Amino acid sequence: MSDQAQIRTIHELLARLAAERGEAGLTPVRKFLEDLLAQPPAVEKSSPLWPGRFGMIGESPAMKDVWAILEKVIGSDLTVLVTGESGTGKELVALALKNHGPRKKGPFVCTNCAAIPETLLEGELFGHVRGSFTGAVKDRVGRFEEAHRGTMFLDEIGEMSPSMQSKLLRVLQDGEIRRVGSNKVKKVDVRLVTATNRDLAAAVKAGTFREDLFFRINVFPIHLPPLREREGDPVLLARYFLAEYTREKPEKSLRLSPEAESEIASRPWPGNIRELQNAIRRAVALAQGSQVMPADL
Repeated sequence: MSDQAQIRTIHELLARLAAERGEAGLTPVRKFLEDLLAQPPAVEKSSPLWPGRFGMIGESPAMKDVWAILEKVIGSDLTVLVTGESGTGKELVALALKNHGPRKKGPFVCTNCAAIPETLLEGELFGHVRGSFTGAVKDRVGRFEEAHRGTMFLDEIGEMSPSMQSKLLRVLQDGEIRRVGSNKVKKVDVRLVTATNRDLAAAVKAGTFREDLFFRINVFPIHLPPLREREGDPVLLARYFLAEYTREKPEKSLRLSPEAESEIASRPWPGNIRELQNAIRRAVALAQGSQVMPADL
């Protein structure tokens, strides 16, 4: 039994005793216990709230399957494709591969392919030389060069245009990059991890994603389950986020009410972990008293 559970049990026994015997002398003790209960529990390594296995929180069979797959690939240099809905934590898998793999001392460079316009993405990834286009006032190192001897994470690779797919394929085949506007090639040594919320196999059949590139990046696939398929994990994640956000606001001591935990467990969370995280952040701002209630979510 946790410390919080023991305190709650003692508090309930004292409340029952006071109700039966009318012993007013117990009131200060009960008040002290109530103050302890209002404080969010510390996140310790022995707690299920601790971001333990590869920095990811969970106890569900679905996440244990993910960790078992990670165990098989984490010590290698294989290219990994992480799939899953938006907000499931795909970047955490890439960080785990970096932090626990053979390139843990190397750089980790993250690029969201959907966030950069196609006209700028080539220069971002491969760099450019001065004068190669309007506004290129000096040479610039690309992200593949920055990731040399480390890990390159390309998020939302399914949004990459056919033209950029072709250029990326050439880099993966040759291990060389050419800055925009330059004839010189540079060798790069990176471990590539890509991620997408799209069905790339379907995109290949539809002709919107290159089949040869798909085979290049899909050497070792890892699929992250949505939060609705991770039984028990939403409440664990909510407790963890609550502890984190109340640490940022020491004047606000909060815990999740049983009703709030029931609400969290029953919701489908279409936005997955990101949606849950934002809900808890909002609840910290809205909650009145010492407990988060369903209305605060």
